[in-house]
Amino acid sequence: MFSKLRRLEIGDWRFWLRLLATAVFLLPLIWLLTAALHPVGQPLPTSLTISFDWTLANFSRVWELVPIGRFTLNSLLVVILAVPLTLVTSSWAGFGMAQLPKASQRRWIVLSLAVLMVPGVALWATRFLLYSRLGWYDSILALIAPAFMGSSPFFVLMFYRAFRRIPLAIFEAGRLEGAGVLASWWQIGLPLARPTAVGVAILSFVLYWGDFVSPLLYLRSESRYTLPIALQLLQQLTPSDWRLLMAGAVLATIIPVGLFLLLQPYFARLGR
Repeated sequence: MFSKLRRLEIGDWRFWLRLLATAVFLLPLIWLLTAALHPVGQPLPTSLTISFDWTLANFSRVWELVPIGRFTLNSLLVVILAVPLTLVTSSWAGFGMAQLPKASQRRWIVLSLAVLMVPGVALWATRFLLYSRLGWYDSILALIAPAFMGSSPFFVLMFYRAFRRIPLAIFEAGRLEGAGVLASWWQIGLPLARPTAVGVAILSFVLYWGDFVSPLLYLRSESRYTLPIALQLLQQLTPSDWRLLMAGAVLATIIPVGLFLLLQPYFARLGR
């Protein structure tokens, strides 16, 4: 009886600790939403206070000042194209690395880590010249071009680690049944690496959804701008109106947060 009560107390302690950690991470989102709903003409609170004097006027002003709908569609188009491409190319690279001899695997791991350490600012000028020569400047191809190479060496290493943990006997059995390289990747490797694929999909979604530098450097036409550029335009139009900027940030955050909530049942199944 005492042991059962003891386990219950430990379980309650962990529950309240998780609840406290969740509340800490949710505080910025709560403040963002309350600031976006703050009435026009009233100063923003300097402390964490709860007020129910809310208005939706800030959101309507955002739609009046910038074409937020078109920018949202542009961002959605970028992630719809870039995320699947990232999954395919990074998983191909990781799968190929996992099938190499150990000595070759070590060399490719070192090379991937070396590339990962290169700062992004060092690639801006080179990418600009390359996109200009290829005719990709001021097009969506300039935004999704990194996805053709896995977007990041980190994603490749994630898939490499996932495929490396699968016993080679499974792939050898598939080859005996007539499965080629692509069949082994699609029918054997990728289903077993599904948690890694979900993690890479989420990370690449966040990477492309919040990308501010690439549209700023490689796009010229306003009709192709994405949501991060819309937030910058709002800040330039009304630099002192933080309610307006917070309303735009809420509109830019709705889709990632909604996607995360929709994937919660899947995350719960993975944790079992």
